[in-house]
Amino acid sequence: MSPDERPRSGMKAPEAAAILLRDPVVARIFAALDRDGDETRIVGGALRNALFGRPVHEIDLATTAPPDVITARADASGLRCIPTGIEHGTVTLLADGRTFEVTSLREDVETDGRRAKVRFGRDFETDALRRDFTMNALSMSEGGDLFDYVGGLKDIAAKKLRFIGEPARRIREDYLRILRFFRFSADFGEGPLDPAGLVASMRERDGLASLSRERVRTELLKLFAARRAGEVTQDMSDAGLLGPLLAAAPNPTRLRRAAAIDLAAPLDPLLALAALCLETREDAERLRERLRLSNAEFHRLERAAIVRLGLHGREDPPTQNDLRVLLFRHGRQAALDALTLAQAEARAPVDAQWQCARAFLRDAPEPRLPYSGGDLLARGVPAGRAIGEALKDLQDRWIGAGFPEDPASVARLLDETLGPAK
Repeated sequence: MSPDERPRSGMKAPEAAAILLRDPVVARIFAALDRDGDETRIVGGALRNALFGRPVHEIDLATTAPPDVITARADASGLRCIPTGIEHGTVTLLADGRTFEVTSLREDVETDGRRAKVRFGRDFETDALRRDFTMNALSMSEGGDLFDYVGGLKDIAAKKLRFIGEPARRIREDYLRILRFFRFSADFGEGPLDPAGLVASMRERDGLASLSRERVRTELLKLFAARRAGEVTQDMSDAGLLGPLLAAAPNPTRLRRAAAIDLAAPLDPLLALAALCLETREDAERLRERLRLSNAEFHRLERAAIVRLGLHGREDPPTQNDLRVLLFRHGRQAALDALTLAQAEARAPVDAQWQCARAFLRDAPEPRLPYSGGDLLARGVPAGRAIGEALKDLQDRWIGAGFPEDPASVARLLDETLGPAK
């Protein structure tokens, strides 16, 4: 959109966006801040999501008031203030158990691709022009006027993600925008990626090395859980951007197939990561280091990799008894994760047999060994190593017998292992 085409006044906001103004807490914030010559507007993702018909989880606002004035007016109105990013003009307001980020209008004075020095201003158009993508740059006033300085409404209608202005310049302001370009394209876009944004992302890829692994981790996990994750990760992989970030060879095809197994229940981010690049336990180790995964996340990937090796290459799902063995030895989460990976690699991953196997793993109770060390001690097995060896033998016999639970079968296996009770 050329400077001459940019709106100098707002248009009436569509009802999908205007409904945000009827939130009682939002009304309190406007009443507190929109006074004495200052103007406040709802901005960013809340408007984007509302216009896409998506749930709005957070409402951010921008204002001409500087941070100290925001704080003073909020305090006077009974709104609790948290100075979450005061140096960049952001104050978090807490009301009714909800948080709202309010940021003073600003413009970047200097940036190194990670952090920016800013100065505060009073021009909403200037503030919009410094944002990342056109669909994220809308703003709406208390009176319900919607302002679109960069063609965001047109791009929302076309489901097209575009950088504001020159893509390379936007990227150099914060190299995380490369990953956000792919993530938002996967979540909100349709069709091919914006060519200018893709080319700029490839040319500026060296800047990704300046990002912390924690920031990369957060953005990638959001990407892997997005609606078009398989398609867009393929584009990202083809561009040579994905493999270096993961330190593992990506497999977008398996991710697409895993996501298609159950369209009603999208893959969670960690399972999507496993589908994308988990082959062995060593891959789990590399991903933990590369993405700063938590211990719980690493152990989930590790267990999935171990169980997957036993299922690798199958064209048909395991029998119910074999599925029970997986449940008993590895637990429900690891069994389901591994089955998803194996199913995604099969020639017919969405057939009824695989779906029945998934339903069984999801619903069947996990088998519990009906013996304890105390049972063996009572039968004369000496304490120590002998208890462990006898329990292992008994466990193998119990599994081989099909996990019986009736008292007679349980007692018979105990007699077969240790001899009749004296």
